[in-house]
Amino acid sequence: VMENTFPVYKVDDIVQFFRTDVLTGQEAKHFAKSDITPNPKVDVIQRLYMRVLHLLYRFNPIDSHYLAPLSENIQFPMLHERATPIMSVYLCMCQFLPICHIYDFSLNDLLNPKAKRTITILSGIQNFLHFRKQRLEIIAAHQQAFRADMDKLQAYARGIKEAEKKIEKLMIIPPEQQAEAKELAAALTEVKNATMQESQEVVNLEGLFYNYINYTFPSQSQKKLEVATQKDEIAKLKSQIVESPEELKSEMEKMKENIKNIKSSKELAVEKLVEVQSKVQCASQGEAEIQAILKQLHDLQASMCKTNQQKEEVQSLAALSESLQKELKGLSNEEGQLKRALAMKLDKESKQHIRRQKKKELKDQHVQNILGQYDKIHEKREEIVERIQIISRETTQFKDKMLKLRYSCNHNTEKAQAIYDRLLTTLEQYHKRLENLVMEGSADFTKMKANF
Repeated sequence: VMENTFPVYKVDDIVQFFRTDVLTGQEAKHFAKSDITPNPKVDVIQRLYMRVLHLLYRFNPIDSHYLAPLSENIQFPMLHERATPIMSVYLCMCQFLPICHIYDFSLNDLLNPKAKRTITILSGIQNFLHFRKQRLEIIAAHQQAFRADMDKLQAYARGIKEAEKKIEKLMIIPPEQQAEAKELAAALTEVKNATMQESQEVVNLEGLFYNYINYTFPSQSQKKLEVATQKDEIAKLKSQIVESPEELKSEMEKMKENIKNIKSSKELAVEKLVEVQSKVQCASQGEAEIQAILKQLHDLQASMCKTNQQKEEVQSLAALSESLQKELKGLSNEEGQLKRALAMKLDKESKQHIRRQKKKELKDQHVQNILGQYDKIHEKREEIVERIQIISRETTQFKDKMLKLRYSCNHNTEKAQAIYDRLLTTLEQYHKRLENLVMEGSADFTKMKANF
């Protein structure tokens, strides 16, 4: 790994962490810095990896790593006992270390670990264990919050049930008061209809009153404009009037009649105003009564809205209670499934425990047989040792004899060599005498041949 995604800790920090969080008892006391640097101890590193796997995955070192598979297909299972724990730890670490962002774990890291390499691996494991500890704390907090929420939910469910019972009691009208309730409902509908009609009549009367006042009593500005226009008309008429007494009298009489008509119209308008004011007062009183009735209706409507809101809340709470009950049923089903799975697991574990005990018994018997065979072999070995000692004594005696024989052989060879040398000299002399005799005989023969 060229760039680590975790910090490489110091050796002292690693030793302190594994002492406190991984190892226990005497192993934690005896674990020291010298076990990692400068030359890591193979047994300590392998035991440390086993403890890490036991902490994370609950792999018991004796049951998970040291048991060789005693099946029919494996011949001589005793030969696999040495390699079985190492290969088991190697395979488990190959599956675990990629989680710690270590992807190049090899068998050499178990059998011949190096200091720098072991420090990086232990740093990655330490980083993962820190992360695991934080996650476990968060999960524990979530579990506590979940339990508190479940307690609240149960309390809310109880409150909802009690509120539903109270609402049922409030919503159910007793048979003695059902007739009165129907009469009150009918009276309320009649009052509502009457108030609506009276409010419409009052609105119409107000509109007529304001129109009449605007028509009969124009504003001051309009009056001033009318007076100014009348003055202008009077000035124009004065210029056109022919000064004759009869016409003046007739005009004056017309003007008096107009004034009388205006006064009579004013009196009629005042009478109508008084009537309209009395009607307005009656209408204001009716409005006050209507407003009081409307307030009562608003109060009733607000109470009805509150009751509707309470009903909606009760319905929402009921829906929540139903959903929570469904969740509780699902959780209970999951709990049942988990219990069944636990029971199955416990059964499997008990069966595996029985199998392991049988395997241990077979192993013990096998070990006892091997020990018996070892005792026999030891006895045979002692006999062979005694024989070897006897043979060694005989060999020493034979060597002594060989030495004596060699000495005698050397002495005899020297004597034979001297005799051989003497024989050679005598033979040479004999050969020379023979040659001389032959030469003399050949000379005599030639002489005889020549004489013949």
